[in-house]
Amino acid sequence: MPSYDHFGLRYYGKEFTRFRDIEKCTGLAIYFADPYSVWQRGTNENTNGLLRRYFPKGSDFRNVTPKKLAATVKILNHRPRKCLGYRTPHEVFLEAKLGAVGK
Repeated sequence: MPSYDHFGLRYYGKEFTRFRDIEKCTGLAIYFADPYSVWQRGTNENTNGLLRRYFPKGSDFRNVTPKKLAATVKILNHRPRKCLGYRTPHEVFLEAKLGAVGK
């Protein structure tokens, strides 16, 4: 398991072991929260709470239909967020997508 302590962070999964390559290819910065530091992951924790309204803890996702999942994603992506200036994730995504196409 790689250690990134020299970057000032600790990472315990293998999903992003090549995160530097991803950063270089996309031009995006990737940040990791410290383990057990939920306050560093506010939007993520909020979204998890919203998902729990539709899929309570312990839900068996083998029993969730693609239609139900897509409907939930649509509801959440069209819900205004304070951190986005009360715009929806869908609106922000479309603005970014259209901006990227127009350049």
